[in-house]
Amino acid sequence: MRLLIVEDEKRLALSLAKGLTAEGYAVDVVHDGREGLYRASEGAYDLVVLDIMLPGLNGYRVCSALRAAGNDVPILMLTAKDGEYDEAEGLDTGADDYLTKPFSYVVLVARIKALLRRRNTGAGSPVLTLGELRVDTGAHQVFRDGTEIPLTTKEFAVLEQLALHAGQVVSKAHILDHVWDFAYDGDPNIVEVYISNLRRKLGAGLIRTIRGAGYRLESGR
Repeated sequence: MRLLIVEDEKRLALSLAKGLTAEGYAVDVVHDGREGLYRASEGAYDLVVLDIMLPGLNGYRVCSALRAAGNDVPILMLTAKDGEYDEAEGLDTGADDYLTKPFSYVVLVARIKALLRRRNTGAGSPVLTLGELRVDTGAHQVFRDGTEIPLTTKEFAVLEQLALHAGQVVSKAHILDHVWDFAYDGDPNIVEVYISNLRRKLGAGLIRTIRGAGYRLESGR
């Protein structure tokens, strides 16, 4: 998967590129709206992360020009604005999704994955079913025995990693790398806090600790 980041805040752009590269994507970065339009028009990208406030051409104009040319590449808009009219304008020009700064890195990755899934399948989001547990990775909803269990964004992201590797041991390092910002340098025991929260909400027997190795999601029964 090739991604294009069009963002004039160079430190942010390069940090995002580093993180997304670690996620397995091929990432190109430009810092100007005109260059972004040129690269998106000429390159075979699977998704564009597009800031609105750009030199040269703003994100609205870049997005509008791509759509007018028949380019249907998924576009995730980033902006420091947070008004509903700004969001509406971004979506009206053809953007597929919208994220307001400052944003969580894990939310950005989740939005990117959801847009790519929609493009590749042309259908709804995949649902992981593990016994009585159902994890909708696109809608970010979790159900147990048909009852929805409200989770925070981080709780869901931790559960998603366990569900994607159900029956396998998932290390704490893996969870940190995939859920927290790649630059996170806090206490790694934060993972244990979220595992504890998930056990409290979903049931104590669902997530098993494998001493010295990590955690394993059981079947849901």
